Amino acid sequence: MDAVISGNLIDLCVVAMLLLSMLAMTTTRIAQLLNAFAVQSLFLTFLAFVVADSTGHSGLYVMGAIAFAVKVIGIPWAMKNTAVRLHAGREVDSVMGIPGSLLISAALIIVAYLVTEPLMATVETITRNCLAMSMSVILIGLFMMVTRRKAMTEAVGLLMMENGLFLGIMSISYGMPLVVEIGIFFDVLMVVVIIGIFALRISKAFDSIDTSVLRRLKE
Repeated sequence: MDAVISGNLIDLCVVAMLLLSMLAMTTTRIAQLLNAFAVQSLFLTFLAFVVADSTGHSGLYVMGAIAFAVKVIGIPWAMKNTAVRLHAGREVDSVMGIPGSLLISAALIIVAYLVTEPLMATVETITRNCLAMSMSVILIGLFMMVTRRKAMTEAVGLLMMENGLFLGIMSISYGMPLVVEIGIFFDVLMVVVIIGIFALRISKAFDSIDTSVLRRLKE
């Protein structure tokens, strides 16, 4: 693939991933949030294929295929089914409103650029400019985990952080060894399963999956 076309496709993917993180901060419905995560994971998958084609790192094809199966199809489907069982169609409890969330997300993007700018000069991969975007996705995912109060949405924040981490790894070294990457995907899948089980049990015990209910138990 031509270097210019590859560069344009890489830029398109990482910008789309960042915009989907911002979009996730504006949604109040869990189904829409899961759709945003699935589409973000789809762009991550496409990015892995583009980088693999441009650099010859064939292991990224395998990781892209696994990411598509697990993150684009498997996890969103499982979490949507869990949300239906919990009757958790709408996320109404957040620490702050949408305008405030977007302002802080924009500030986190600026912080990510300031932090990663010195590092980008030391990296020689074709995806080095993605490093700031990856840090932005990680920080926004962390911000979502902090500000959302339902277990399901906090789990999506964690998954988006993992997408940002995967993007960062590709930015620096075109990915980790295949065995390590598969282990990470397995860990993420197990985390989702555990969160789903705990969410079901929390809902049965407290008739809610609002994590602030659990925090009040400490008082």
